[in-house]
Amino acid sequence: MSDVGQPVLQASKVPAIREMELSDLTSALAQGVRDFRRKPMMGLFFAHIYVIGGWALYLFFFVTEQIWWAIPLTVGFPLLAPFLAVGLYEVSRRLEAGETNWNRMDIFSVVWRQRLRQLPLMSWVIIVYFLFWSFFAHMLFALFMGPSVLMNISTSYAYLLQAEGVLMLLTGTAFGAVFAFVLYCLTAISLPLLLDKELDFVTAMLTSIAVIRKNPVVMLVWAAVIAGLTFLAMIPALLGLFIALPVLGHASWHIYRRALEH
Repeated sequence: MSDVGQPVLQASKVPAIREMELSDLTSALAQGVRDFRRKPMMGLFFAHIYVIGGWALYLFFFVTEQIWWAIPLTVGFPLLAPFLAVGLYEVSRRLEAGETNWNRMDIFSVVWRQRLRQLPLMSWVIIVYFLFWSFFAHMLFALFMGPSVLMNISTSYAYLLQAEGVLMLLTGTAFGAVFAFVLYCLTAISLPLLLDKELDFVTAMLTSIAVIRKNPVVMLVWAAVIAGLTFLAMIPALLGLFIALPVLGHASWHIYRRALEH
């Protein structure tokens, strides 16, 4: 592992993959809670970007009477969370290394320096993936409901309770779950790995997939934990994300540390 806060100058070897147990998940969550309690303001700062962004999007759709887009966004918006957690990974990395004499500007500086490494390319993968999901959801709506409904949505959404609407919601949910799982496979380990090591983003994604293939049960349970906690946190006007996102972000770093040899 490179010195905390210093750019890695030499290419890193791809770490070996460990076998994980379900107990690793509870330990990682406990460590995530611990990191959040030790540096709560950092967690709240990164979480507030996500929460305020969500409020702004939904306000825009209410004002423009395009609230039906809330359906794909509810599934799609959380897909961006891993990239926003990069700052949380750095906080956990420093705490793990025993570094305590630092402030938030040190974290922002490290995140800013990532623009010169592989994380921007990874962020484009996430953004393009999210845009493709939004396009797919738009197409799915038109396929089930017809272009006339799509172009003339009023303040009544009773059409969603019709047979076509219910089928569209079920189909969209199924496809959304597949989209989310594929992105999870690509990013579960790759983002903290790119922060910690000097590897190209394709190798990082392949390593993430390999971790899930070697530990399918553990990583599937972890995916369910992330999805469940995020969903519950979004219910009260996204307010629960102020706690859930920092804890999950910190815990994801510790999952990464337990998944690979270092």
